[in-house]
Amino acid sequence: MNLRKDALEVLKQTSRTFYIPIHRLPDQLREAVASAYLCMRAIDEIEDHPTIAVKTKAKLLHKISLTLQSITEKTTVENVKIDWDNHESELDEVSLRVIEWALLAPPSIAPRIWDATASMSDRMAYWATKNWEIHTKSDLDTYTFSVAGAVGLLLSDLWAWYDNTQTNRLQAIGFGRGLQAVNIARNYKEDLQRGVNFFPDGWNATMIREYARQNLELADLYTNSLPKGPALDFCRIPLTLAHGTLKVLSLGQEKLTRADVIELIEKASQNDYVTVN
Repeated sequence: MNLRKDALEVLKQTSRTFYIPIHRLPDQLREAVASAYLCMRAIDEIEDHPTIAVKTKAKLLHKISLTLQSITEKTTVENVKIDWDNHESELDEVSLRVIEWALLAPPSIAPRIWDATASMSDRMAYWATKNWEIHTKSDLDTYTFSVAGAVGLLLSDLWAWYDNTQTNRLQAIGFGRGLQAVNIARNYKEDLQRGVNFFPDGWNATMIREYARQNLELADLYTNSLPKGPALDFCRIPLTLAHGTLKVLSLGQEKLTRADVIELIEKASQNDYVTVN
């Protein structure tokens, strides 16, 4: 199985939500976005790992960052190895193969993906050593930029690289922050069980949903400004699902049902993007 097909299979196993819009992208852009997503997922799985110690997480994340910074035009999967400190058996496949995902991207845009992943890996290591302590809205803004707003900026660079689609970069940050904030709102009970609280001091579930809603307003502006084409086709699926998730959370449900997800994806795939009210 070649790397491109293998990457799409791993993508399907790790996120059916993102597999659909990525799989539909045209050649070259598909490889670039798949590379970016899998690299980010690789480090995210380490940040969120339930059993690996915080100090070890930070060490591994820094190692990934330094390895990505060392890549050159002559780098191959065979000549670049990461020392996992004997944690291979605990790590998911998507993490262990991070260098393969990095090398999947077309050469003309790959360095931007390596840089973004290396920077995010270092930021994740920082937050791990802080035990993800969030006390103020400013802390929350910093964290959601670190792990998601920066992804919005990367996506904007990928659209511009592929077909010169230009975007508002503040809105791009809102796109990433909004999706991440919805994840926080959906998963906060599970996060508390593992000893992590992303809510600023004094905040409750209603307030975090409002924070998500405010950022999704920027995400709506970002997505609705995109011309018809691959960028719009990609963005409207996760954004439609984020709005749908926020809606059911506000109604007291824990998450979208599988039927809800299928219906929303079909809607987002067939129509121009509109918000889910």
